[in-house]
Amino acid sequence: MAKDPLAEAGLHFDELNKLRVLEPDVSQKTIELKEECEEFVDKIGQFQKIVGGLIELVDELAKEAENEKMKAIGARNLLKSVEKQREAQQQQLQALIAEKKMQLERYRIEYEALQKVEAEQNEFIDQFILQK
Repeated sequence: MAKDPLAEAGLHFDELNKLRVLEPDVSQKTIELKEECEEFVDKIGQFQKIVGGLIELVDELAKEAENEKMKAIGARNLLKSVEKQREAQQQQLQALIAEKKMQLERYRIEYEALQKVEAEQNEFIDQFILQK
């Protein structure tokens, strides 16, 4: 078979009898590749939307987790503060108890001294009455 001189020059006719530089099967494969690329780009766009939504959701969850963490830290600090206040109050009450015990001991000693003075005065009165 004789080769087509146009084909040898790299020129071909398509199904509409238009002159083309590419062979018909290469042209068809190029169109198919273009369509596949468009589908791929569409799928990538959808994937990016899905991933974007996922990233937003993860960011929102991270913010919520951070807020809960801060609340927990605040609650823990408040609990420590209350605990320290209780310890300080307990120490104050223990100091007050010790002070009151010392005051009680002073009053007891003073009471005993007054009883002794009263007994001496009663004895003096009794002796004074007996001498008369």
